[in-house]
Amino acid sequence: MRKSNSYLVKICITAMLTAAGFVLDRLLAISTPAVKINLAFLPAVFAAVLLGPIYGACVYGLTDLIGALVMPFGPYHPGFTVCAAVMGALYGIFIYKKEKINFLSIVIPVAINCLVIGLFINTAWVSMLYGSKTYWGWFLYRLLEYAVLVPVQLALVPAVVKLCGRIKEQFGIF
Repeated sequence: MRKSNSYLVKICITAMLTAAGFVLDRLLAISTPAVKINLAFLPAVFAAVLLGPIYGACVYGLTDLIGALVMPFGPYHPGFTVCAAVMGALYGIFIYKKEKINFLSIVIPVAINCLVIGLFINTAWVSMLYGSKTYWGWFLYRLLEYAVLVPVQLALVPAVVKLCGRIKEQFGIF
């Protein structure tokens, strides 16, 4: 396959995964003002594993941005989009083009994404947006969300990595 076709394929895959992320984030999510449980991380993981950290960042960041513009849950805050892009990139940094994926390659990005970025940083954005005087109140409220998301991600990310390996073998374009 020529280089230009390979780039075009990557852009098309990125667009399709972004659309899938939008559906998983905005249409198939369980959501309240503070707690949002969804599988929107899956397309970003696919992009990060198949195409690399930059594409993972694009998919997750664009998913958040498009979702916030088309179907907002509340006021827009660019911090959420930046955090989403960083989260998508982290999967690629730890998993993309690794010869052997071990348990730590999965646990580290899930822990950083869910606990550091999701629970601590995104909770700060929520607290700012809703004028809350207590960060820790929001933190405790959102703790349930991440108590569910961490095991879900730890179960699904290895399955996505395995599926991506099969896709790479089958199509050989990545």
